Amino acid sequence: MPLDLVTLRCLRDNYAYLLHSEAGTVLIDAPEAQPILTELSVRGWGLDAILLTHHHDDHIQAVPELVAATGARVIGAAADAHRLPPLDVSLVPGEPLEVLGEPVEILDVSGHTIGHLAFHFPQSALAFTADSLMAMGCGRLFEGDAAMMWASLSRLDALPGETLICSGHDYCSGNAAFALTVDPDNAALRERMRAIAEAESPCAPATLALERATNPFLRVDALRGGLGMEGADDAAVFARLRSMKDAF
Repeated sequence: MPLDLVTLRCLRDNYAYLLHSEAGTVLIDAPEAQPILTELSVRGWGLDAILLTHHHDDHIQAVPELVAATGARVIGAAADAHRLPPLDVSLVPGEPLEVLGEPVEILDVSGHTIGHLAFHFPQSALAFTADSLMAMGCGRLFEGDAAMMWASLSRLDALPGETLICSGHDYCSGNAAFALTVDPDNAALRERMRAIAEAESPCAPATLALERATNPFLRVDALRGGLGMEGADDAAVFARLRSMKDAF
């Protein structure tokens, strides 16, 4: 049966995620210890492992406190090990991994950083994408380039449409406002903005199908003409959109 998913707000706008089954509990990213420890205590759960997507402080800084409190193992990218907390398990994209009794696909989604990982749980239809594919957006290109990020987004876009995209931040207001400037006639986008404005729950996760309908960085083909880039390839259109978002 699918894993139980708990979405936690941390810091100012980060998300962390707990996954639970009879086999135990794991955490994806560790922005802030107290909300995570509080949730574990309320639910009566331990913490068996922490999966890290990338090395930025707002995704790893709570690891030492959480490990001290729970004894959780730390799992992250071998390529990023020099910038992560000490790892108990080092991962290479494409290698097999099992978490809580489910197979997990380890995806290289470099672009925001080099060595950024996403974790796809196909049986539970979950993908933890952190700062690669985000709700109505994507991460800034701090280390990689546009071609690299486009390849990463394309890799994620190949997942089934029902997959829940569990991203790393609540940037929904800004991302939606930008999306509307380049995709003003998109009825699905306007409906998503209305639903977010009325909801009290987090704006992530959302299905990949919804991201395909509302996220400009997955809609390069639909937006190509409006950008005057009819002859350009997808990566070039993405690069233009990313540049526009950076200046927005």
